[in-house]
Amino acid sequence: MSDLLILLPDFVLIALGYLICRHTALGRPVWDAVERLVYYLLFPLLLFHAIARNPLHPGDLLALGSAGLAVVASGIALAWALGRLPGVDASLHASGSQCAFRFNSYVALALSERLAGAPGLAWVAMLMALCVPLCNIAAVWSLARQGGHGYLRELPRNPLIVATLSGLAANLIGLQLPELASITLSRIGGAALPLGLMAVGAGLRLGALGEAPRLAFGLLLIRHAALPLLAIALVVGMKLPPAQQAVIVAFAALPTSSSAYVLAVRMGGRGAYVAGLVTVSTMVAAIGLPLALAALAAWR
Repeated sequence: MSDLLILLPDFVLIALGYLICRHTALGRPVWDAVERLVYYLLFPLLLFHAIARNPLHPGDLLALGSAGLAVVASGIALAWALGRLPGVDASLHASGSQCAFRFNSYVALALSERLAGAPGLAWVAMLMALCVPLCNIAAVWSLARQGGHGYLRELPRNPLIVATLSGLAANLIGLQLPELASITLSRIGGAALPLGLMAVGAGLRLGALGEAPRLAFGLLLIRHAALPLLAIALVVGMKLPPAQQAVIVAFAALPTSSSAYVLAVRMGGRGAYVAGLVTVSTMVAAIGLPLALAALAAWR
C-alpha cells in the first residue's frame, strides 16, 4: 500500500468530522464537548496505556529518542527565533508558536502501526513519552509568560503532561496492569483516536490567519519543511533501520496538535488564530507527509 493510502483513513475521519459539524444537527456545541472529553479523559488514558504497556528498550530509547528530541528541540528553537523578528505580534506568536513543534498524537498513533507494525506503535509511544512533556512545557511556558499565568502552576494541570509522565514512570518500574484494567484502557483508546481525528475536522477554520499571514507561513514552514528535512538528514546520518527511519520522518512531518487550540483557549490565548494554523497544517500534512516519506526513500 502506498504511503498516501496508508494515511487516507485518518484524513477521511478528519473530513468526516468537518462535514458532520457543518452539515448535520451535530454542530459546534457537540464537538466542543467531544474535544473536552478527548483532551481531559480519553486521550490522557490512551497515552498512559500506550506508554506503560510497551517496554522501553535502551537501544531504541537512545537512537530513536535522541532523533525525536532533536526534531522537537529544533522546532522549539526555530519557533522562538521567529518571534524575535521585527513586526511579529507577541500575543499571536505566544499562541501560535506551539503549532511549529507540537504534533498530532492521534494521527501519530493511528499511522504508526500501519507503517511499522506493532514495533512502530511501541516506537511512537516511546517518542511521545519523551517529546510530549517537552512540547507541552514549551507551549505552556509561552502562553503563561504572555498571559501572566503562573507557569509552574499550569504544568501539573496539563492532562497530557500528567498522563505521559505517569505512563513513563509505570513503564520504568515495570508496572503490570490487571487484565481488566488493560482491556478497559484499550477500549478507551479505541474511542479516543477516531473521536480525536473527527474533532480535528470539526474544528477546522481559516479566517483568523489573516491577522498575521507571514507569521503563519513561517510557523507552518518550520512544521512541514524544516523539521521533515532535518529528520531525513538525521535518520540517514544515524543509519537507523528502514522502519525506524520511516517512523521518525513521519513523526517529523505530522500535522500540528489539535489540542493546541484547546490549550490556547484555556490559557486566554488567541484561539481562533491557532485553529487556523491547525486547519492549514492538517491540510498540508495530507500531502506533505507522504512526500516526506517519498523523499526519505529517494535519499537512501
